[in-house]
Amino acid sequence: MQYLTRDEVRELDRHAIEDLRIPGMVLMENAGRGVTNAVQELLAGVEHPSVAVVAGRGNNGGDGYVVARHLANAGVPVTVYLVCEPADLTGDAKTNFDIISRMEIPVVCVNGPSDLVPAANAGVIVDAILGTGLSGEVREPYHGVIRFLNELSQPIVAVDIPSGLDCDTGEPLGVAVRATRTVSFVAAKKGFANPDSAAYTGEVIVDDVGGTRGNRE
Repeated sequence: MQYLTRDEVRELDRHAIEDLRIPGMVLMENAGRGVTNAVQELLAGVEHPSVAVVAGRGNNGGDGYVVARHLANAGVPVTVYLVCEPADLTGDAKTNFDIISRMEIPVVCVNGPSDLVPAANAGVIVDAILGTGLSGEVREPYHGVIRFLNELSQPIVAVDIPSGLDCDTGEPLGVAVRATRTVSFVAAKKGFANPDSAAYTGEVIVDDVGGTRGNRE
């Protein structure tokens, strides 16, 4: 299996957008579709086919907003739990957030674990909080949010990498999401070669997003 380091992911992202001139929105759209497919497979096996998308402010979160849109268009009840302020969103992530806002997909702003309590009723959870760009210890409110998600029994689908897992070492940066399935874009991440990372990634699916995606924080 091919593995990519954090720096290699960043360089591929730069190459795709600057050299190949693939718009970031196209890459985000393709990434979101790949995750949506993985989520829908899991929904077929749950009693209540609803989804909670827990998303941050970076491109990882932007992928999550694309997932929410596709699920809503497919008739799946979906709620987005935003682990940041809407005003913090920029670029392609903001564009996709604005789209789901106009679609009137429910959005809950998360300041701590208590705001996530309704997500315990979802059939599947999407982890789109933190990405491959993370290299330091997970801070609040992310730390508490991740701990809460790990206490739930529902399957979790991680976008590109489980939030809190170091891309290069496969070790948790204080805490990391324990996913059921990870949809990793372009290639598996170097840290996934660490056998201990399997406790966090679950099943790893490598998805070709029609280009490359890079540093997701």
